[in-house]
Amino acid sequence: MKRKLIAAIGVATMFVAVAACGSDKKDDKAAANPADRTGTVTVWLMAESQSTWPELVKDTTAQFKAKYPKVDLKIQYQQWSDKVQKLDAALSGSSAPDVVELGNTETQTYILNGALAQVDKKQFANSDTWIKGLEDTCTYQGKLFCVPYYAGARVAIYNAVDFKAATGSDTFPATEDALTAALDKVEAKKGADKTYSPLYLPGQYWYAAMSYVKAYGGAIATTDGTKWTASLETPQAQQGIQHYIDLVKKYNHGDQTKDEQDQDAIAAQSKVGLLYGNGWEAGAIVTPPAGNAKLKDAFKTATMPGPNGKALPSFIGGSDLAVISKSKVQDLAKEFIADYTSEKNEAILVTKATLPNNTKQLEPMKADPATAAAANAVPDAWFTPIAPGWASIEKQGVLKTMLLDILKGKSVADATKEADAKINSLINTAG
Repeated sequence: MKRKLIAAIGVATMFVAVAACGSDKKDDKAAANPADRTGTVTVWLMAESQSTWPELVKDTTAQFKAKYPKVDLKIQYQQWSDKVQKLDAALSGSSAPDVVELGNTETQTYILNGALAQVDKKQFANSDTWIKGLEDTCTYQGKLFCVPYYAGARVAIYNAVDFKAATGSDTFPATEDALTAALDKVEAKKGADKTYSPLYLPGQYWYAAMSYVKAYGGAIATTDGTKWTASLETPQAQQGIQHYIDLVKKYNHGDQTKDEQDQDAIAAQSKVGLLYGNGWEAGAIVTPPAGNAKLKDAFKTATMPGPNGKALPSFIGGSDLAVISKSKVQDLAKEFIADYTSEKNEAILVTKATLPNNTKQLEPMKADPATAAAANAVPDAWFTPIAPGWASIEKQGVLKTMLLDILKGKSVADATKEADAKINSLINTAG
């Protein structure tokens, strides 16, 4: 998912104060008969829930309204591009939602500034088999502050028609050496089209770049348990970054300075042989209005091979659902989340080729050709440092700036040195 983190430095202290005061207040108690309960529950969900699995929202809403007919349940859909700005503004005022969907890299900011209410894991279905990487994003000092919603893993999404025309086979290569050989053939086949990218790998796509860092044994930062230290200057990290930059320069014939936000739209224009993206992006490429239905049978997913004969480690993406600590109806908010993430509803996500929040329902997806690549990537997936200042690092675009500087000619050594210095100035301070 495309997430832009904006740390609310100016209101962080206020959030903590509000949370501290609010914690003394008890939730509005349910009436003896739920049918007599009144009030309003406002839920912020991202646009995917409206466009890709609307039946999940519809079923949960019907179930909730059947039990609480006098409660006004408001579902409001948000865009990733401005959700954080809107949420920060709402939290500093009196119009905050009761339930909010957060990208899993956003949660720590709101946990640390006191914006999220603590929740009881036992209230939620399949919580004993939640995907650990997602649960970790909701956890701080052993306490749980949000509920895993769905997972995401990045995979190879390729035009099998183009690959077969160039190589004679639509089977995706299993090793990186075989992949680059195939990409060379695809490029030769499409030689007349100088805007066609055998591999569309945008220069600012830091999730992909850090996957190559991970593949070589590097990391963005490491911790001794109390302090985080940037580590992009290590030989392993630099090797991974250089590998990524080499691929961008060789195979991306589009705008190399962009990020990945519109890569599925570019693929829908038949200008891409392969991209590295979330599993759901394969559907976005071929689903109107933004996608191209004529390519419905062309794009397939596969495991993305990395260096050293292993699969490229994937960033574990996804979303969580949280209750705002300022909410006066926390009991209803938690019940909505419990209903929304029930086993029945997580099964709906599975039918949409979206990874559920738990390993129980994830397991069958490992054998389904349509979802196997993403499902099998989850166990070895990596995540960003769960550090107080990570949101500020993303907000300031430290990794994107580093990659752009390298593409513009700065050495990997100089760029990583500057990035590490900036990361160290931010990573241990909540902001």
